[in-house]
Amino acid sequence: LQLVESGGGLVQPGGSLRLSCAASGDTLDFYATGWFRQAPEKEREGVSCINSAGEPTSYIDSVQGRFTISRDSANKAVYLQIHNVKPEDAAVYYCAARRVPYGDHWCSRAVVPWIIWGQGTPVTVSS
Repeated sequence: LQLVESGGGLVQPGGSLRLSCAASGDTLDFYATGWFRQAPEKEREGVSCINSAGEPTSYIDSVQGRFTISRDSANKAVYLQIHNVKPEDAAVYYCAARRVPYGDHWCSRAVVPWIIWGQGTPVTVSS
């Protein structure tokens, strides 16, 4: 499985954007998938996670009600819809995946367990 993120860019505070994570080499119904972000001089943090069944499981408190994780019906992409962007959302956003046993709905916003990472897409917030 390989992951490629896209959709980042410059956005004004209060604006919206959708990040995409395209998967190739396998389908995501065998994987948990997560979105992470890393701001300059800060540690990478887990933003949200969607399990192998395509069920969103958790969001970091700071994005609750503003971010929505989803997966397409073909299980080839995961999205992160961002509304009401705030300056503190500026970061490089990464998606990550971890293969799980069939029927296992594991998900985690911790960084360490994730195996496969994309290259990241930057989000800049400025008026």
